[in-house]
Amino acid sequence: MNIIVCIKQVPDTAEIRINPETNTLMREGVPSIINPFDMHALEAAVQIKEQTGARVIVLTMGPPQAEASLREAISLGADEAVLLSDRLFAGSDTWATSYTLAKAIEKLDAGIIFCGKQAIDGDTAQVGPETAEFLNIPHISYVKKIEEITESSITVQRMMDEGYDVVESPLPVLLTVVRELNDPRIPSLKGKMAAKKAEIRTMNAADIGADENSLGLKGSPTQVKNIFAPEMNAERMMIEGSPEEQVNKLIEELKKNKCL
Repeated sequence: MNIIVCIKQVPDTAEIRINPETNTLMREGVPSIINPFDMHALEAAVQIKEQTGARVIVLTMGPPQAEASLREAISLGADEAVLLSDRLFAGSDTWATSYTLAKAIEKLDAGIIFCGKQAIDGDTAQVGPETAEFLNIPHISYVKKIEEITESSITVQRMMDEGYDVVESPLPVLLTVVRELNDPRIPSLKGKMAAKKAEIRTMNAADIGADENSLGLKGSPTQVKNIFAPEMNAERMMIEGSPEEQVNKLIEELKKNKCL
């Protein structure tokens, strides 16, 4: 069985800066990392590989420099890496991204597809479920534990606001995972050596048989108008007293400022 892990190379949030003139993210000079939630997805796939002998294929869509994240994934236990890279993919929103990933996955014949719950740069949590819908397969979000895997089904725990659900699904299935699922490993020396030698397979729009009208900006029904940092207000007020007194004073201030 093939297990596909969709990962995304994202800017390190500790060093994100916004161009004040264009209101866009400044990526130059900002280090990139594998999206943290995707690290848990990769760890889950590698654990299943160790238990069942499955083959792990890591997949990402991005510019040529995203190859660095794919090599890191190989060092952590992935067997193969595929880079979706084409100028036609530029400007994709979640819909166009999901369509592109789905077309590639169709070429790779997967039994289980893993995604992180969401990417830390967009925070939409849409790409995983949308990809499953394009593939017309079941999906389970917020997976916190994998209970059982058979040749034809999987049983997992899905995190809820209070407790969890136990969900069983036939294969193929797409799972999005949360941090509570596992603790990602660090690469071994053997893994790092394998990553250096690995051949990264690159696929473009023609390779995956995609409709050009469904790709990139042309295929994106939503677009980001601008990105901006909220203005900082230096005014502060400390409210003292008992909890009851603090609440009453807070209500008074909110009414005074017409917030209530």
